[in-house]
Amino acid sequence: MTEIGHHIGGERVEGRSGRFGDVFNPATGEVQARVALAGRDEVDRAVQVAAAAQPKWAAVNPQRRARVMMRMVELLHRDMEALSEALSREHGKTLPDAAGDIQRGLEVVEFCIGAPHLLKGEFTDGAGPGIDMYSMRQPLGVSAGITPFNFPAMIPMWMFAPAIACGNAFILKPSERAPTVPLMLAALMEEAGLPPGILQVVNGDKEAVDAILEHPGIASVGFVGSTPIAAYIYERGAAHGKRVQAFGGAKNHMIVMPDADLDQAADALVGAGYGAAGERCMAISVAVPVGEETADRLIGKLVPRIEKLKVGPYTAGRDVDYGPVITAAARENILRLVESGLREGAELVVDGRDFRLQGYENGFFVGPHLFDRVTRDMEIYRKEIFGPVLSTVRAGSYEEALALATDHEYGNGTAIFTRDGDTARDFAARVQVGMVGINVPIPVPLAYHTFGGWKRSAFGDLNQHGPDSFRFYTRTKTVTARWPSGIKEGAAFNFRQME
Repeated sequence: MTEIGHHIGGERVEGRSGRFGDVFNPATGEVQARVALAGRDEVDRAVQVAAAAQPKWAAVNPQRRARVMMRMVELLHRDMEALSEALSREHGKTLPDAAGDIQRGLEVVEFCIGAPHLLKGEFTDGAGPGIDMYSMRQPLGVSAGITPFNFPAMIPMWMFAPAIACGNAFILKPSERAPTVPLMLAALMEEAGLPPGILQVVNGDKEAVDAILEHPGIASVGFVGSTPIAAYIYERGAAHGKRVQAFGGAKNHMIVMPDADLDQAADALVGAGYGAAGERCMAISVAVPVGEETADRLIGKLVPRIEKLKVGPYTAGRDVDYGPVITAAARENILRLVESGLREGAELVVDGRDFRLQGYENGFFVGPHLFDRVTRDMEIYRKEIFGPVLSTVRAGSYEEALALATDHEYGNGTAIFTRDGDTARDFAARVQVGMVGINVPIPVPLAYHTFGGWKRSAFGDLNQHGPDSFRFYTRTKTVTARWPSGIKEGAAFNFRQME
């Protein structure tokens, strides 16, 4: 059986802890590889290698660092098919969805080609008599990222590309459920011209995570995952003096107004709710039609669309709409939540509990589910299901719909479908959610804007990618300079006045 190790110092290395985790093929339920789970000594070794390599990399001018990103973009296009296949094999998502995962990461690498501009400081000529002031953005040193299984390519690139473009070294701890693509990305970065030691990949579980959070040689940590773990990462990392950005769970609402194009809205809900088997932090998991008539009509359009969804392995190509979930435990948790919805009185309009795929009976497949008449107090409304389950909460008015999205503890993404510009503008201004779509169901910003939620969906002050990422991975140094003019002023015992 294949054993997957780490990438340290420019080389693939075997694990030394003696501990391994199983890597499944979600479509068949079979173990296809074992991944080494790093201990503290392996994390420490990676940090030492990174710390030794980083000063020389930081001394490389930003334009030359940007050229590595330019070459990486070329290599990602070259290897798109191989990367997509490896990603689908471990995650289970369809090949087109896997390619989209890589593409959205690639776009952040493209954005980082602009590092020379983004790293420019500020300058004030003549801030005082003979005094100039200027600021510099300088790298933190060694940064780390802890990334989830559901985007094995995109989120690692969202983190390591800006960190490295800023002159840092980076240690990536990807999900042990989907470790292959991150290792491939590290090799591609070095093929693009990145010196060995600047990007390390250390596979592992909680032991490796805690080692990263506590290591004094790591200056910052990024994380994407569930809210309980995000809170833990933020608190533990900050307690050890690190800069932390930690992104957690979501419960994304899509408001459907009576004037909306309901065919467009239904198509959007199906794609955003069931794509990638619902394993997206930006998936729409709650539909909020405004008015009983709107709700009845929307349900009528959703049901036939959902019943036609094709579920299967990625090897079926473009004939499949979504694949399996990541593990048997994930499947069991989704079905448990479905049962809780029934117990609490929700109406299961489309029932996917008995879904079985011939020839893949041991795979982690979950059929599509659609609930109607869900209420705020139900577990399926309060919790992130992370599966192909769409809940419908009927709202009596626009204000009630707005309050549903605003009052939920999560504030990652939301959307509104309407033909009315005033309503859309009001919603965008008032809703207490970090990312808003107007007739766009999954409002993930492009790479030159920032990605980040509010409330219990995000911990930390700065978002991912866009200008915020360059702020997160650098610190500002401000210099006040005065050159002797030959005038002797004597000692000053108060704050110097610049005017």
